[in-house]
This record gives sequence, structure tokens and C-alpha cells, in this order.
Amino acid sequence: MGAAVFFGCAAIAFGPAAALVLLTVAAEPLRVIVLVAGAFFWLLSLLAASLLWFVSVQLSGREDAALLLLGAAAAVLLQELCRFACFKLLKKADEGLATLSEDGRSPISLQQMAYVSGLSFGIISGVFSVVNILADSAGPGTVGIHGDSPYYFITSALLTMALVLLHTFWGVIFFDACERRHAGGLGLVVGGHLLTSGLTFLNPWYEASLGPILILTLCTGLWAFGTAGGSYRNVLKCLSCK
Repeated sequence: MGAAVFFGCAAIAFGPAAALVLLTVAAEPLRVIVLVAGAFFWLLSLLAASLLWFVSVQLSGREDAALLLLGAAAAVLLQELCRFACFKLLKKADEGLATLSEDGRSPISLQQMAYVSGLSFGIISGVFSVVNILADSAGPGTVGIHGDSPYYFITSALLTMALVLLHTFWGVIFFDACERRHAGGLGLVVGGHLLTSGLTFLNPWYEASLGPILILTLCTGLWAFGTAGGSYRNVLKCLSCK
């Protein structure tokens, strides 16, 4: 039973991300490089957040809910700051690749970089958030035997899946807002990230956290689809194989 829970939750959490990597990233060397670069910048944000948390705990001498909320908000802001640094680096790389090409055009567009870097942010974030939970899901033990929710593992997997997709969508929107110098788009991305992080504090009241996060994921995905130039007409063409 433990193995079934482990593989099932792992497939839910990382199945969509694995499919996106295999279908849209793995065959292109430049996209693989961008994927690794995005993961590196997210790890930088994790390192900065960890140092900030360590210093805060040492100075305050406490680890209560208020400090945890502030730490989560600071971690979100650091992630978005590193996403901006990733944008600046990839923007420079895009200009350099354009100057080296024969036709003056970069072999990878900034929108593609935005998508791949957002996907890498989501994957590495999901790995760090759920890897210990997956390890415990393999057993031994029975979830909910002491009256706790039996949906802990499946809910954690669904939240991780939503987080991976959200980071992918946020990457597309964030890069577009930076390119267009649209402060409103940047504010909505940061606000959506803070809201998602804040909703997780409602756990184990999963109805109040998982539902809104999944709705936010759907709405953000539609927003990112429109930002990338998608339309209902394009969807119909895709479904009709045109």
C-alpha cells in the first residue's frame, strides 16, 4: 500500500511537469540550459531565505506563527527577486544569441525562455516542498489512524502540482510584464504568489486551501495563455490538427 501511495502521489505531483519537460524541453539543448539556469536562481532564493530565517530566529529567540508568516512572505519576495534576476540574465543571453546568428534572430525566443525558466522554478520548488512527504508516504504507517485527515498525501501532491503549474504560468506573465514595463502585471504575479503561500497556512482545512489554489491555477493559466498570444481560435485549430 505504501508503494502505491508513493508512486501515485509522485505521478500527480510531477506527472504534468515531466510531460512538459519531455515534450517541449528535452529535445532542445538551449531550453535544457535555460531549465538548469532557472533552477539555479530558485536555489539562490532558497539559500537567501534560509539565511534570513536563521538570522531572524537567532535575533528574536522565537519561532511562532507570526515569524513563520513573515518568513514565508520574505521567501516569496526573494523568489520573485531571483526571477527578475533570471529575466535580466536571459535577456542579455537572448541579445547575445541574436548577434551571433546569421539572420540576426535568436534561436530561442524570450517567451520560450520565460516558459522554460518558470517550469524550472516550479519543478525545483515542488521537489523541495514534497520530497520529504513522498518519503514518508512509502510507509510504514497508516495516515489518519489517530484521527488526522486521511487525505494528507493526496492533498500535498495536488498542491505541489498546482505550484509547479503556477510557477510556469507566473514565469510567462512575469517576463512579459518586465519586457513591456508593466508594473501591474508584476504586482499581480507577486500578489498571486503571496496569496498562494498564505492559503497553505489554512491546512489541514484542505477545502479552504486546495480549492482556491486550483481555481487560481486555472485563472492564471488562462492569463498566461493569453499573454503568450493564445486565443480560442488557436485552440480550435490545434484540436482540428490544423
